[in-house]
Amino acid sequence: MFERRFLPVVVILLASALVLVLGLWAVDSSDQSRPLPAASNSSDAPEYRWKLVTTWPKNLPGLGAAPEKFAQYVNEMSGGRLEVRVFGAGEIVPAFEVFDAVSQGAAEVGHGASYYWKGKIPAAVFFTAVPFGMTAQEMNGWLHYGGGLELWEELYAPFGVIPFAGGSTGVQMAGWFNRELRSAKDLSGLKMRIPGLAGEVFDAAGGTAVRIAGGEVYTSMQTGVIDAVEWVGPYNDRTLGLNEVAEYYYYPGWHEPGAMLEFTVNSAAFNQLPSDLQAIVRYAARAANQNMLDEFTARNNESLQQLLAAGTQLRPLPEDILSLLYEKSLEAMATLRASDTMAEKIAVSYDVFSKNVRAYHEISERAYLNARDKVLPPVMSGVFQAEPGR
Repeated sequence: MFERRFLPVVVILLASALVLVLGLWAVDSSDQSRPLPAASNSSDAPEYRWKLVTTWPKNLPGLGAAPEKFAQYVNEMSGGRLEVRVFGAGEIVPAFEVFDAVSQGAAEVGHGASYYWKGKIPAAVFFTAVPFGMTAQEMNGWLHYGGGLELWEELYAPFGVIPFAGGSTGVQMAGWFNRELRSAKDLSGLKMRIPGLAGEVFDAAGGTAVRIAGGEVYTSMQTGVIDAVEWVGPYNDRTLGLNEVAEYYYYPGWHEPGAMLEFTVNSAAFNQLPSDLQAIVRYAARAANQNMLDEFTARNNESLQQLLAAGTQLRPLPEDILSLLYEKSLEAMATLRASDTMAEKIAVSYDVFSKNVRAYHEISERAYLNARDKVLPPVMSGVFQAEPGR
């Protein structure tokens, strides 16, 4: 009696359970046909690790800040996918072997100055500085909008290296001397640390150019290995303590009116990156390039005041020295162009752009500076005086 009464209920319950099981099976099968969500990556390890070697001592203010900024920008913009670690001169390779290290793949990135590779690539001097040549603003214009960067890439392509502008110091100082310069005769026999095409010019003017890395210039002056040194300008020169080993500080920087530094990237390593990381490398270099010029513009003023307060003797180069250096610069450039096909090709582009930008700057930059000087009081006798108590 009990079984007959509840049998329909049992049947209904069993049927309902069967429907429920079939429904759950259908849902499970449907979920399995969809792609599973990507598993979250619990590891913070980067996808790419790059070494950046430099020609500067580790953490050197100014020059050494550019590679550090580049690494910071890349790491931040890539979200850590591309990690760049910076090594100073001598930590992995010596200062003057940075280009070779990048070319051979021992490091993915380098930071230095192209004229250091003059012995290997004569035309490389154009991409740091040409004596009596373009300023930093003009160089950036030529590189990025006047065809200069394309020529630079062509020059470095056989070495498996891609160049990027890597910062500019602006117009440099002529250098530190352990004796006063009164005329061109005082250059005779003078041993000076001065690289690039300017070194050839200095030799031709009667001096002796010496090639020394940045970490050695202080000791070389202190021990008398050299009589004079050009490094950069007040900011970096004060950092190295050059005012402690020389009394006279000369201007203007005829040899490096807009010294351009470089980031060099191993082309194979660059081509292995996905397109978004390649773009990050390009834009990080561009940002670091501008940042360096901004910093030097801001820091040089204060640093020069501090140098003068400490007793540095600031002097302009005598006119006959500048005239002689200009004459020898023309001769050195003519020799370079005649001896190297790429140098001639690059020089044509450089000269055309330089001539055109000078013409415009005559009625813009120079005209404004001249007008400003007429209406404002002189600054040399005021701003660059030692301040009491400093």
